[in-house]
Amino acid sequence: MTLRDQLEKIREERKQSIHDVDDLKKLDDLRVQLLGKKGPITQALRSMKDLPADERPSFGQFANKVRDELKNAIDDRNGELQQAALNFKLQHEKIDVTLPGAPVMQGQPHVIQQIVDQLEDLFMGMGYQVLSGPEVEEDKYNFEMMNLPKDHPARDMQDTFYITKEILMRTQTSPMQARTLEKHDFSKGPLKMISPGVVYRRDTDDPTHSHQFHQAEGLVIDKHITMADLKGTLELVAHTLFGDRFDVRLRPSYFPFTEPSVEADITCFNCGGKGCSVCKHTGWIEVLGAGMVHPNVLKMAGVDPNVFGGFAFGLGPDRFAMLKYGVDDIRNFYLNDVRFLTQFAKKG
Repeated sequence: MTLRDQLEKIREERKQSIHDVDDLKKLDDLRVQLLGKKGPITQALRSMKDLPADERPSFGQFANKVRDELKNAIDDRNGELQQAALNFKLQHEKIDVTLPGAPVMQGQPHVIQQIVDQLEDLFMGMGYQVLSGPEVEEDKYNFEMMNLPKDHPARDMQDTFYITKEILMRTQTSPMQARTLEKHDFSKGPLKMISPGVVYRRDTDDPTHSHQFHQAEGLVIDKHITMADLKGTLELVAHTLFGDRFDVRLRPSYFPFTEPSVEADITCFNCGGKGCSVCKHTGWIEVLGAGMVHPNVLKMAGVDPNVFGGFAFGLGPDRFAMLKYGVDDIRNFYLNDVRFLTQFAKKG
């Protein structure tokens, strides 16, 4: 039997074998057996050297044709078997769409973001702008234009992370006050703004301190602004976030960028003002710092302090959240423990 007759016999017999295979693995084994390096077609092609030279081209063409036919037959059968397997799965692995689905937990804003949202809603309702600024800030805006020159001792309380001698991670959101004061056109109306954001200081993390925390600075500049306007604003903030049953008092304090300066306290939420260990038996809890904008701050921003004045305040959403919900460790806000965070589901 010649090589051509052998290939012809292989083609006819193997085509039937391919058609009869009912398993994908068996089909792959048959593919390797027929078309692999040790298969009959490869062996026949290697034997062409024994044929007369004039017969080699036609035999090579025939061998390649047989190989292509068997390969196509295997591919076709592979497609049929895969489709059959899919049909079997579809027939026997039906899904009952009437069964209840797996519950998916619905997310919610972080508790600190909820406090920030409440503040923004309150102040936007009073006509304030909500502005955000760079967290990597210039020393000029973070300190100097806030009436804190390079040799001012109050800088020590805000020791921060410096990138260069003049670039740092901001210690407060106050730089946006200076930036906005520089650009504001008072011929078009007063400046009323609030600037919430993240700030950084070189604090050692403990239950009441963090190297990264949130702050919201507020600023109002216009003609004839008084301390009464400041107190009314702070009372509204306290009542909005903590409830109408809390009173507000102002205590004299010191901040380089305000004069006079005050600390704002609210009635102790734990004892209602009677005195307890939470408020150190004073009946009051400190919540924020504020004051009338220092004339130097206005001058450095190009605003005439003889014509314009105003108030500024700074509060910590983290501290507000701790006071409002009785949280005793600020680190709980950053550990991302869902069991803790889901206690503060947003209402409404």
